[in-house]
Amino acid sequence: MTTTVNGIDEIKALAGSDLGASDWMEITQERVNTFADATGDHQWIHVDPEKAKDGPFGTAIAHGYLTLSLIIPLFNELLVIDGVSMGVNYGLDKVRFPAPVPVGSKIRLVGKVGDVDDVPGGVQMRVTFTVEVEGGSKPACIAEAIYRQYA
Repeated sequence: MTTTVNGIDEIKALAGSDLGASDWMEITQERVNTFADATGDHQWIHVDPEKAKDGPFGTAIAHGYLTLSLIIPLFNELLVIDGVSMGVNYGLDKVRFPAPVPVGSKIRLVGKVGDVDDVPGGVQMRVTFTVEVEGGSKPACIAEAIYRQYA
């Protein structure tokens, strides 16, 4: 379910809120290969499924940074912000990759808003993201992101 807020005051009211979970997204070999081409990271554990069968995970896995980058489209399923002039990704404080994302698996995003603080011209919002792997015992990624929204 998507949460929609309108304006700075409604963003402030999100502090401490759970945003729920996104839909599941399948991680295909095609997506992994496209990411490898875009970044120049063609490590065999990602792009050579046959060789990866003999690797530490028994299959090809998604790049950690691919998993991290997918937070953006999945976050768009969780929160829509209207009534502001601009929003920017201000950065990340903590990022960890506790478990791999096997090619062919599905991931989803769980979000929780932390602090929302005033900054000149708007607010700064911290969001803790957890990327879950369907059927997995550990998350694939945990990240604390910082966003700024301007009135």
